[in-house]
Amino acid sequence: MMKTSNPTSRDIADIAGVSQATVSRALRNSPLVREETRHRIQAIARELNYYVNRNAAGLRTHHSNTLALLMFDDSEGADRQMNLFLLSMLDNITRAAARFGYDVLVSLQQLHDDWHIEYQASHRADGLILLGYGDYVEYREKLAALADAHTRFMIWGPIVKDQPGHSFGCDNENGGYQATRHLTDLGRKRIAFIGSTSRRCPELAARHAGYLRALADAGLAANEKIRVPANNSESLGYRAAQQLMESGEAFDAIFAVTDLVAIGAMRALQEAGRKIPDDVSVVGFDDMPLAAYVSPALTTVQQDAEIGAEGLVRGIVGLIEGEPVESGLMAPKLIVRNSTA
Repeated sequence: MMKTSNPTSRDIADIAGVSQATVSRALRNSPLVREETRHRIQAIARELNYYVNRNAAGLRTHHSNTLALLMFDDSEGADRQMNLFLLSMLDNITRAAARFGYDVLVSLQQLHDDWHIEYQASHRADGLILLGYGDYVEYREKLAALADAHTRFMIWGPIVKDQPGHSFGCDNENGGYQATRHLTDLGRKRIAFIGSTSRRCPELAARHAGYLRALADAGLAANEKIRVPANNSESLGYRAAQQLMESGEAFDAIFAVTDLVAIGAMRALQEAGRKIPDDVSVVGFDDMPLAAYVSPALTTVQQDAEIGAEGLVRGIVGLIEGEPVESGLMAPKLIVRNSTA
């Protein structure tokens, strides 16, 4: 629709059903449109304050121009909190989607909900992005249901053998290797690991695999007595570090599976009089914004949220438009700060 009842040019009819931004992008990229014609159409669209009636366009195309971002959180109790890295991903996904001309419908999900049957089937969204540290064993069956229903979806996470759908994520094994190799290069020999190693959390298990590989490369044996399971929260990182100290086992470094876990562990160490990094070096994973501002600033493995969001959105838009899409991993980057320096 146009905010006029008397269009002045057939050129406007040529752009019916798309937004002014889409018109500009199409004209800019088209080798068949002369420069003067391109400027003329753009000027007419601006003069008439052209806009799309998205509901009407959706009836014609069966597209909503909307992506559904489903964020998973099954945490319970007073300590529940959204992972700040995932919030950074949310911000970057909405920005990337806007560049592709899509709105984003955000929904906080729990794994026991029937999230897998709603969005594309009801035309609320053209495709789904699944984001969160969920229980892979729990949600894999629902991924299979999505695939069987020919739903277009992208998963933030690792590439898992025979996993339904497409994923884009970080090379977590490489990241775990970089973190631990940094500690061994500093001369640390008793490196504790705090975090999950379960196959229910394949991202975190991959970080542990990288940790083990780096120890082996340095000629060090993994000590199970200084490995403490912990889910992703500061309080659990705090308790895990307390447990390490109470065990009586010697350790001179900690690789924590996320930044939140690392920050909780650092607090416990400081309260116990352990100096960071003199007595214990600490490395996290994610590089969430808070990591640079704790004291000491946290050395961590960066997952670039902007690159991650771009990969997810580019993938789901490709699926919507019928283009070939492959799963992919982005390279992590070690960010060295005062917790190890």
